[in-house]
Amino acid sequence: MDGLTMKVSVNGEYIELPAEATVSVLLKQLKLLPDRVAVEMDKQIVRRSDWDRAEISAGASLEVVQFVGGG
Repeated sequence: MDGLTMKVSVNGEYIELPAEATVSVLLKQLKLLPDRVAVEMDKQIVRRSDWDRAEISAGASLEVVQFVGGG
C-alpha cells in the first residue's frame, strides 16, 4: 500500500481505509473476530474464503453483521 486512503460506507457510516484494503483488513481495523461476522459488499455476500483477496473499492457500501451467542 502506498499510504493513500479511501472512504467506504460500513453499516451506513463512512470510514477511511487504506487504499487497496481487503475485507480482512477492514475486519482487523474494526477489531472484529472473523469467525463471528458475515460481510456483504455492494449487496453481494463475500465468502469467508475470499476475504484475504476481496479488494474494497473507494465508495463501496459494506454491511458487517456480527453473530452473538446467547440463550
